Amino acid sequence: MDVREIEAKSILSKSNLPVCDYSANPYVGCSHACRYCYASFMKRFSGHDEPWGQFVDAKTWKPLASGGKYRGKQVFLGSVCDPYMLEEAVWKRTRALLEQLVGSGVEVSVQTKSDLVLRDLDLLQQLPGVRVGFSMNTLDEGFRADMDKAASIERRLAAMAELHDAGIRTTCFISPIFPGITDVTAIIEAARASCNLVWLENLNLRGGFKADILGYIAERHPDLVPLYDAIYRKGDRSYWQALDGEIRVWAAREGLDYVRNDDTVRRPFDAPPVIVNYFYHEEVRKR
Repeated sequence: MDVREIEAKSILSKSNLPVCDYSANPYVGCSHACRYCYASFMKRFSGHDEPWGQFVDAKTWKPLASGGKYRGKQVFLGSVCDPYMLEEAVWKRTRALLEQLVGSGVEVSVQTKSDLVLRDLDLLQQLPGVRVGFSMNTLDEGFRADMDKAASIERRLAAMAELHDAGIRTTCFISPIFPGITDVTAIIEAARASCNLVWLENLNLRGGFKADILGYIAERHPDLVPLYDAIYRKGDRSYWQALDGEIRVWAAREGLDYVRNDDTVRRPFDAPPVIVNYFYHEEVRKR
């Protein structure tokens, strides 16, 4: 894949995400090429004709202002790209940003599908309150490969465990949950010993990839077509309401806290993970 260099006015952008004040994306585009990626809307601002997932721009930016301008703020790396896609191994733009954030007083959250994040453990350990999240929605490697070109689920879980063992707070982001396919509790069981938080997010079909995903379901999981029609053509919420109830019962049985739209719960590092529900985007509150 060809990568071009572009100049950004600023690497930090004010964010409406409920978990941060600013977002940072060291790249435009993402070679992980997730078929369900909501960030594909960024293509229309990029000047690229290639399909989403087939171009990457590496950003340059003026060094962040010193003097603690962002002190006490929360910065989220990876809202519209994976900061640790394969190209990061060469271009090191995410590492450059972390180097600038060390000592700035910001609280950093990183979201990725790659174990390349382990390369930057030395910097992560210098960032107070840092958290690293790994996105996954299956333990089935066949389905994973159908949906993205990122690291295997085994590698993601292993990286999460290594970071957690090193004292880094970690998040297992089960996203997007595919109705009838994603086994939420099985993923939590696989990750619970290595994470402090579990975020849940439903599959939200919109834009150009909706037809692709529904076509995939029709071809590979025809038995689920009525369910997907009900959810994504008729707006039926009953599946998510039922899943919400099932996870709540399971969490109570397992001794895990299950909350809605609230990631601000602070627990001792070695406490069981808190499960956070982000099913309904329109109801998510700013911190």
